[in-house]
Amino acid sequence: MSTLIQDVWFAFRVLRKSRGFAIAAVVTLALAIGANAVVFGILNALVLRPLNVPQAENLYGSEYGDGAGWQSYPNYIDLRDRNHSFNALAAFNFAFVGLNEGNGKASVAAGFATSGNYFDVLHIQPYLGRVFHNSDEHGPDSAPYLVLSHAYWHSHFQDDPAVLGRVVQLNKHPFTIIGVAPPGFVGTLLFISPDFFMPIVNQGQVNPAFDLNAREDHKGIFEVLGHLKSGVTPAQAVADMNAVGVYIKATYPKEDGHQRSTLSRQGLTSFRGAVQAFVAGLMLLAGLILLAACANLGSLFAAHAADRSREVALRLALGSSRKRILQQLLTEAVLISLAGGALGLLGSTALLRRLSTWQPFDGPPIHLPVIPDIRLYLAAFGLALVSGLLFGIVPVRQVVRRRDDERQPERDRGRGEPTLTSLPGRVRTADEARDACQHRDLRERAEIVVRMEGGVEVLRQHRGRHRPSESQQHAE
Repeated sequence: MSTLIQDVWFAFRVLRKSRGFAIAAVVTLALAIGANAVVFGILNALVLRPLNVPQAENLYGSEYGDGAGWQSYPNYIDLRDRNHSFNALAAFNFAFVGLNEGNGKASVAAGFATSGNYFDVLHIQPYLGRVFHNSDEHGPDSAPYLVLSHAYWHSHFQDDPAVLGRVVQLNKHPFTIIGVAPPGFVGTLLFISPDFFMPIVNQGQVNPAFDLNAREDHKGIFEVLGHLKSGVTPAQAVADMNAVGVYIKATYPKEDGHQRSTLSRQGLTSFRGAVQAFVAGLMLLAGLILLAACANLGSLFAAHAADRSREVALRLALGSSRKRILQQLLTEAVLISLAGGALGLLGSTALLRRLSTWQPFDGPPIHLPVIPDIRLYLAAFGLALVSGLLFGIVPVRQVVRRRDDERQPERDRGRGEPTLTSLPGRVRTADEARDACQHRDLRERAEIVVRMEGGVEVLRQHRGRHRPSESQQHAE
């Protein structure tokens, strides 16, 4: 531990004297690691992190028919009642409305029109009031109720608990607010955060083109979702849904256009393939940026290390092992990479937080749940360490190998005046070491090296052991 502390302290002193190199290296790495951290944050939010609902690991969404999950409401009823693989099946669609809070002015709002069992299937409890259930539905336009999202309640009703029972207008139709969803629940699509939830049996009031009982209307339901029963695999559930689809097609050949059903984890469902391909492309691009940055920094670090070749020679002459020097130079590389990683993480965190609130256009409330978490911090730390090794190991080994090449002629001579090269691990004569120390900056570094390595005693012992006697000097 004391050796590591010495290496870190010495690395700080060296980098402080080479501020231009240190700043360029840190900024380059910060940009590269920051870009990779942003891409990993998006990957973590959209692919790795599960949906924020209870038992998300067992929640699956169904893609039904030839479109992206679209099907009719009557087909959903058959699928809900005839399948044997799910505990229950819920459904939802989108609702874009003008919402009048009672002040005479309507604002655009976007929500989910859901089946009556939507909250029950997801095991979601209200933050305030209650949610609607299957028992509230009694046919078309029978459940004019509204559950607000927590964010919409906070921004438009200022967290007022008296909002319960209040009647608002959705496209000039009255709906009663009966509850507020919990703060962590933002629906069942990862990138869309609804403002409200309404029963789908009332969607015809806000969207006249919607016909609840039209089996040929394949735009009635966007997605169907539910928890698999214990012991049922996704493949078995797909086979079960396809069997129901065969029944629907045979029973209603003119109205139904169903071809097949597929199943995937809820959150992206119909968009999973496109999102994964997009994120994979971003990861490849960010990885290439990081490799290019490491290659450029490797060249810079090699040039920086080459400028210190006399220092390396002096340290070897004073008894330092090659392993010790390699450790010291790698410590400098890792220190630079950690500084760049920390700076890049700060920038990526700020950018991800901005993305989480970004609204690119009016209409659907786009929501990218890219809030940084422990996975992002660990990924940035790992990238920093790997980057330090990538751009540090090659030039460091080149420096040590170059010193070995310079030692070879002295090994070959094998005779002459005793020098420090006659002892194992020494690479320069005492005269050359003293000449190197004539440079002011090298003298300062030599003093540090001598203190760290105990080189003073080593050098004194070797000088005393090999100093010629007065008779030998007189004879010469």
